[in-house]
Amino acid sequence: MNMPFKLSFIVLLFVIFAASISKPVLAQEQINAKPISPSDLPAGINYEGNIKEVFTFSDAMGENIVITSETGIYKSKKWKHETEGSDAELFAYHYILDGNNAKQTWRVYDLIKDCPVDIEAKFLKNTLSVTDLNNDGVAEIWVMYKTVCHGDVSPCDMKIIMYEGQQKFAMRGHNKVKYSENDFVGGDYTFDKAFKSAPDSFRTFALNLWNKNIM
Repeated sequence: MNMPFKLSFIVLLFVIFAASISKPVLAQEQINAKPISPSDLPAGINYEGNIKEVFTFSDAMGENIVITSETGIYKSKKWKHETEGSDAELFAYHYILDGNNAKQTWRVYDLIKDCPVDIEAKFLKNTLSVTDLNNDGVAEIWVMYKTVCHGDVSPCDMKIIMYEGQQKFAMRGHNKVKYSENDFVGGDYTFDKAFKSAPDSFRTFALNLWNKNIM
């Protein structure tokens, strides 16, 4: 083997090795979700609030549709108010399409009600995700949002809710607020029982999502 050929062979081996270890994991885990217009939703799909995001994808369960929506701040007639406070609700829905029929498999619902000060109940931007981290063909659907009723600069309640099929996983805590140059409050979280017994990849993804949005 002459020197130029030997050198080229070594370079080729290095390129193949480098490609094998740098293959993006996310590309293997991510499911191709396609945004659709609310006007294109099939008949039989019901929701409350104003739609924030709608998308569809396919996995081992079939053709899926996910919707997130918010009411914004308003005065609800669903319950009695004891103050002059306002309300805000948020929703996430999952449907499986079966021919011309749509079956709801789960719903996320949270709210702030009768709040006389500053109020917020909204999904965090760019956090709605679809993955298959354990490569079992069934998608994990992630939503993240915050809720608060306060009259000061204090942390908001923050939650990550994930569904794999009909199994719910929840991560709950607070965002982090900066009071001064070196002082922060909040940032705490807890995993529920389902997350604690889930694959490590689920908790890793949840923590990365949490830390990206903690401020």
